[in-house]
Amino acid sequence: MVGYCSKCHKVWTLETRQGVCQWCGKLATCQNQRTQALRSIKSRSNGRKRQAPSNGNGYDQLDGEWALYYKVARYFVRKVKFADREDFLHDLMIEMAEVKAKYEAKDKPLTEAGLMRVASYELSEYWVKRRRLTTWLDCGNCSKEQRRKCREELLYSDCPKYHQLVSLNTTVDSADGGEPSELIEFLADDNAIDIVARLDARRFLQGMPRRLVQIAYKVYSGIPLTDKEKHYFSYQRQKELKKSQKVLPF
Repeated sequence: MVGYCSKCHKVWTLETRQGVCQWCGKLATCQNQRTQALRSIKSRSNGRKRQAPSNGNGYDQLDGEWALYYKVARYFVRKVKFADREDFLHDLMIEMAEVKAKYEAKDKPLTEAGLMRVASYELSEYWVKRRRLTTWLDCGNCSKEQRRKCREELLYSDCPKYHQLVSLNTTVDSADGGEPSELIEFLADDNAIDIVARLDARRFLQGMPRRLVQIAYKVYSGIPLTDKEKHYFSYQRQKELKKSQKVLPF
């Protein structure tokens, strides 16, 4: 086959017209330059339709077994989140091809009904993974009857192990009517400078003798003090202790 990959547009290396591209690892078709030009014109005229998994992704041009995979998968892809539909469609078709290859190795046929069963399993696994990611729920330890009840009556939020996780990239409105910000911007930074504490320390140091401040910097830097500096430091400390003893408690 002479042409280019419909996904990464690199030189087509497979012998068949469709399959998994060896460059980008995605399910793609072999296209020539004229087909790419016509598709780019069509995509510019109808950009919104290119976002839907069933329109403008090139899968509708598949034939043979891959066309059958797409026919079955397109009915299940609508049941996942919109942002995950394209990835789910791609992974589902690859899973169908792998399962069919295993059946053919055992000289067993895999009908369209069998492909639908594969798709239903993949759909269930998708929601299990998403539930674990967003709520930390793992229903594997519950009985089959309990899982069925939670699924039919939507009792997941009542589970004692339920934790509603919120993404740090979630945008929230400002309390003072300003621009919306992401939650991550409100997290405290351990490495951030405490301006209030720095101003208080600076004001305190300005009221201390300059020589005592110099001795404090030497102690902080690990520089050994001379005998005179040790004597002066001890004198100032005893002086401060006497001042604190004169303060009468309330």
